[in-house]
Amino acid sequence: MNGTLGGFLVVAAVVLVVLRSGMRVVNQVDRGVVFRFGKALPSYRPPGITFLIPFADRMRKVNVQVVTMPVPTQEGITRDNVSVKVDAVVYFRVTDPVRATIEVQDYVFAVGQVAQSSLRSIIGKSDLDDLLSDRERLHEGLALMIDSPAAGWGVHIDRVEIKDVQLPESLKRSMSRQAEAERERRARVITADGEFQAAQQLANASRIMADTPEAMQLRLLQTVVEVAAEKNSTLVMPFPVELLRYFDRAAKAMDREGTGQVPAPRDGESGGDAP
Repeated sequence: MNGTLGGFLVVAAVVLVVLRSGMRVVNQVDRGVVFRFGKALPSYRPPGITFLIPFADRMRKVNVQVVTMPVPTQEGITRDNVSVKVDAVVYFRVTDPVRATIEVQDYVFAVGQVAQSSLRSIIGKSDLDDLLSDRERLHEGLALMIDSPAAGWGVHIDRVEIKDVQLPESLKRSMSRQAEAERERRARVITADGEFQAAQQLANASRIMADTPEAMQLRLLQTVVEVAAEKNSTLVMPFPVELLRYFDRAAKAMDREGTGQVPAPRDGESGGDAP
């Protein structure tokens, strides 16, 4: 009886040791790829507790989180022959753990190399203006170039973004001078357009005042009111030239009367009978 009980305990202990050695825990962010006698099983193990056959199965965990990988700065020449330095960042994740394990030796390193070569290729195919202003289209094209080989490795490219474009100092100075000249050109055009519109309005106003002389008097009174509102001790009033001419004619007429000279007849008037 005691021997049977002892044998049962020994068998139970052996079974527990075997089960303990075959038990594995897969985290929520991982997926388990099982190799049985060196051959990968078609399905991966989900998160949780899983059991492996001792001495026959070997499991490799694959992280399925989104990986943020910076692309080192790549130097290249754009299509319009400008030397630039561009760096980027790639966001990708594993969608097929089995293929990511058996199709490529190191999928992170492989994606990094493809990203560098694709970035240099996109630099050579683009103009400088596209690198500086049309980045969304470049992001889409760069993501497509990287995703084409990565799809066969069970990796999906979520997004690719160009972080910075470094330009030569001489080119920066040239672009600065160009932008300054463009702003000055626009300022001159705006000033000239304003002068043109002001001249048109002044011409219209002069025609109105020529047709209605009373408008000139009203404008004169309005100017006086505006100047008087400043509470100045001296008030300068414009004097119409026509009024000066009137006074000049009146003074000449008075001089002729004082000297006894007869004023010359005007055009269209008769000089009278000769004495």
